Amino acid sequence: VQLQASGGGLVQAGDSLRLSCAASGRTFTYSGMAWFRQAPGKEQEFVAGIRGRVALTSYADSVRDRFTISRDIDKNTVYLQMNSLKPEDTAVYYCAAGSSTWRGPYDYWGQGTLVTVSS
Repeated sequence: VQLQASGGGLVQAGDSLRLSCAASGRTFTYSGMAWFRQAPGKEQEFVAGIRGRVALTSYADSVRDRFTISRDIDKNTVYLQMNSLKPEDTAVYYCAAGSSTWRGPYDYWGQGTLVTVSS
């Protein structure tokens, strides 16, 4: 199983970015996929997750109403649409897959994609 994350970059505060995470090797429709992030000097934190046949979602309070997680089952890909980005959103974003709970533990992890938000 491999998770390939992409879409990070350098943006200004208020801009938007969309991250993608393509999974290969198995599908995760029911066991869920999620995004975590780790800012410099801080612990890794849960950002958003999606799981189940009806695509239940969960968000960290800090990103609720700004970020949207979605998936394309046919492409086995999960997305994170990030709007109204803030400098405090700067972090390496990791996708994860294979958990029955929102915050894990997850079985599989992607390599991370860096998001930098300038003020």
